[in-house]
Order: sequence, then structure tokens, then C-alpha cells
Amino acid sequence: MKPIRYSTLIALIAGGILVSCGKNFLDRPLYGALPEESVANKAGVNFLLIGAYGALDGQAPGQQALGGGGSGWEASPTNWIYGSVVGGDAHKGSSGNDQEGINTIMTSTANAANSFFNTKWKAVYEGISRCNITIRKMQAAQDMSAAEKTEVEAEARFLRGHYYFELKKFFDKVPLITDTTTEVRIANDKDIWPFIEAEFKFAMDKLPATQSDVGRANKWAAQIYLAKTYLYQKKYAEALPLFNTAIASGVTSNGMKYALMPDFKDNFYAPTKNNSESVFAIQMTANDGTNAITNANAGDMLNFPYNSPFGCCGFFQPSQDLVNSYRTDLNGLPYLDTYNQHPVKSDAGISSKDPFTPDAGPLDPRLDWTVGRRGLPYHDWGYHPGANWVRDAKYAGPYAGKKMVYWQQDQDKYKDAHSWAPGSAINVVLIRYSDVLLMAAECAAQQNDLGKALTLVNEVRGRIADNPSKWLHRYLVDTLPLRGFDPAKPAANYSIKRYPAFSDKTYALKAIYFERKLELATEGHRFFDISRWGIADQVLNAYYQYESAITGDLGGAHFTKNKNEYFPIPQRQIDLTMIDGKRTLIQNKGY
Repeated sequence: MKPIRYSTLIALIAGGILVSCGKNFLDRPLYGALPEESVANKAGVNFLLIGAYGALDGQAPGQQALGGGGSGWEASPTNWIYGSVVGGDAHKGSSGNDQEGINTIMTSTANAANSFFNTKWKAVYEGISRCNITIRKMQAAQDMSAAEKTEVEAEARFLRGHYYFELKKFFDKVPLITDTTTEVRIANDKDIWPFIEAEFKFAMDKLPATQSDVGRANKWAAQIYLAKTYLYQKKYAEALPLFNTAIASGVTSNGMKYALMPDFKDNFYAPTKNNSESVFAIQMTANDGTNAITNANAGDMLNFPYNSPFGCCGFFQPSQDLVNSYRTDLNGLPYLDTYNQHPVKSDAGISSKDPFTPDAGPLDPRLDWTVGRRGLPYHDWGYHPGANWVRDAKYAGPYAGKKMVYWQQDQDKYKDAHSWAPGSAINVVLIRYSDVLLMAAECAAQQNDLGKALTLVNEVRGRIADNPSKWLHRYLVDTLPLRGFDPAKPAANYSIKRYPAFSDKTYALKAIYFERKLELATEGHRFFDISRWGIADQVLNAYYQYESAITGDLGGAHFTKNKNEYFPIPQRQIDLTMIDGKRTLIQNKGY
């Protein structure tokens, strides 16, 4: 079974050569070098479909974002800025005058003129445009069977559902542009959830359970995405049966039964990608022959430790609040409400030449697969040296991210050095199985099935709690040896246990919400989770108060309820969609 490849050439065919640069990004008529009929056939339609997949990463050649204008990291599919930095998982990092557009986004004070929002908007609508073109050309193709057309339509509609889901959670009401739309300067005054539901329902019913190419969507990915769509709308009764069936019977696109990987790190390790925990992932490829890192997760190219073997750039530094969340009590359980009263020792303010002993208290071992801390192994690159790998600890703290960083022993194959900052072949997993278990647990708890909720959340914790010997030694025993390395000694004082029986619904939801923070940290989910739960104002204003006493980057931060749960509609898009001097796009409340 071969992986699907998203080549730059195919991306250009799907999104560039076939379209002109109209004054409005959404208005992209099919004019250009190739006549429409040249791709209205089986071969052309399949090229277009792969181009629709190619838009998943939001990247264009030259470290640019799709859609024209803006840097690639502004449209990163990991949503490290919009989901994790805004959500309090991490600081922007680097220094205050680097990528200043993130500063106000991070503090919930950005306005509609911030170009980062426009870049993300354009990149996602480029994906929608490619899906629409694919469907139109599929309908016109004379050399495709009905079954072949159904397969293409189902994949294209799955992708279009994903792109609109992305826009919905970012901006709430957005203009709905489909393959039948003629005038694209239309209002954003309608709720698009019903459309997204219909996209995933069609895909679920029509897609096969397995695919010949790794990376293509299958029926189970569509079913889970439909359930997630219901979850976001609080339709728990509709969502839970879909989750339950997928948990019981679902398989990956290449036919593996869904299951948690024995090692947590395998979800972020290039040699083990497309595993049993990967429900739907963007396929990243290093050294693909293009002499560019476009297909090698260019959206995260800034997010490597500063002044380190990686060369660049010191962004995306996990927060002290996140690190403290991994503290466990004497029962191996997290401090759900008081974790910041039990802070994890940091090396902030201590130079790399001065001695430092890491925290000796009990910790959830997922911390050290998520956060680079001084005195502990940074994958197999050696021990994190602290300040020497941090650009400005006073500004953004002393930590480094780890999940999307390639390993030293694998760099010849999975690192891409065709740019001033590195690319990586680590897949961006949009939905993984542990995420599915926690979403199902949330639905069960909301319906007062506390036993079911407990079983599901403990399955996630049980990956580690049920096999303590794996986590009570240094976690690099299978990697290149480090100087002074003793595999018999713990890397830290790890302690994690399963939750006891949930006493009530309130406690159950609190535990599930916190488990999502721990399990999915720095994966772009946090802001969208706390927003849909209706607690973003409480969580983030408390975060600003605590974290601003530690770092200097959160001055003036404040989250306004019933406003900041969504980002503003980009002012540029409002201006471009004027008809006879009247706006067609309505700005979100408060902006």
C-alpha cells in the first residue's frame, strides 16, 4: 500500500494554472493556460483531487501560504498559533519583535486588520476551491464510471467538509461557496453546520472502509468527523453512537484496527507514522525532489529550539501553565483545579553554565514527550541545555516544543534542509484515536453515562498507567546512547494512575477536559476546545494572570466573553466583497 503524494506540481495544476488572480480571492474563475476540457477526464480529475488533498497543509512554494500572500506558518495546519498559542499551551516564543502579528492574537487583542487571519482564510478557501473544481470536472468527465465518480465526489466532499469545519471553528459564519456557486460575493449570514454535516454524511455512506493509498480518507474517518461535527454542536446523542461504532469496528485507511500505540511517541515519530492511532493525517514528505520544504511541514518551520542543531528559530515555547498541568498527586492523578499551586521547577533565569537539578516531584510522563526541559534528553539530541537553546527566556519562558521535532538518528531520511529553517516528514495528524476516545468520553459524560465515560478516559491514561515499567526508566533506551546515560534510572519521577469512579457529571467533565489538555497538548486543539465548552474567558484570563508574572509577552492580554471565542472576519475579505459600495460579509460581534 503506497502513500498518497501531494506534489507541488499537482498543487499548481489544481490551484494555480487553472485559475486567474481575480481581485477577490473567492472569485476564482477557471481561466488560464489549460482549457477546462483538458482536465475533464479521469486522469485530470484524479490530479485535481490530489491537488485538493495538497491544500491540507496550506503551503505554497517559497515558504508562502496558499492563496497568495502571507507566510506559510500563518496557515499552518497544526494551528500552532490559533489553537495552541492562543489557547495557553504555549507562548509565541522567539522575541517580541519577531512575527509581531502573533502578539495581539496571543493576547486576544487582535483586530480584523491583522493579516494572519486573512492568510489563513485564503489558504482554507483555496482548499475549498480545489474541491469545487474537482467535483465540477468529475461531473463532466466522460471516461469515468458511476462508481469512480462517486468515489471522487465522496473524497472531495470529505475534504470540503474538513475545510469548512476549519473555517467554522475559526470564524463562525462564513460564505458558503460550492461547486454550483456562480456569484461568490455572498453574505455570511447562514449557519453552515448543516452543510458540513451533509458533506460528512455523504462521505461516510460512499467511501470504502479501506483505501489503496495511505492518506486518502475512508468511511471511518468521515464517520468520526461527522461525530465531531455533532459534538461541536452539542448534539451528544447523535455523536456518541457514531463514536462507539468507530471505536468498536473502525480501521485506518490502510486497514489497521484503531488502537492506541503502545508508545506515546509513535504519534510524533516519522518512522511509525500512519499507524493504528492515525485516523486522518496530512502526509508529510522530506526531500521529495522539489528542492523545497513545502511538503515537509513548512508551516512549523519556525518551531525548533533557538541556537540549536536545528538552525532555527525558537518559536512555539510551551507555557509554565502547561508544564504544571502534568504534576500528579500521591495517587498519580492530576490537580484539576490547583495545578499551578504545585509548579514544576524550571531553569528560568539560570544560565546553561550554572548547575540545575530538574524537578524531583511526581509527573505525568507525557510531559517529557511534549516539552523540552533542561537536564532531560531532548529526543536523542542530548540533554536540553536550557538557556543556550532559548532566545529570550524572560519574554517567553525556558521551554521548547518536542512533538513535531525530528530525531537525530532519523535526520538523514526525515529532515528536509532545503530552506533556511528545517522541514520534517512527521505527519500532521488531524484526528488521532486518543482524541476519538476522549470525544466519546465527553459525549457519554454529557449524557450521564459516567461508567462509559470513565472507561474511555482511563483507556487513554491506561496507555501509560497500565505499563509503568515502560515509563519508570529513561525513555530513550531504544535510541542513540547519550553520555552518562543509564537506562535503569528514571528520567524523572513519573507517576500516573487511572481515575477512580466518577462521583458526578461535573467532576467527570472536568477530568475529561483536563485529559484533553494533557494528551493533545500543543496539537492545536486547546483554544477551540475551551471556546466550545464556554469556559475560554475563565481559563484564559486566569492563564494571563498567572503566566504574565513569569514571562513578558502577555502584557495587556484579556479575553472578552461572547467575542473572542471566534476570530474576526478578515477586513481585507470584507473590503473585497463589496457590491455597489455595500458589504456582503458581516463582521463578528465585538470587532
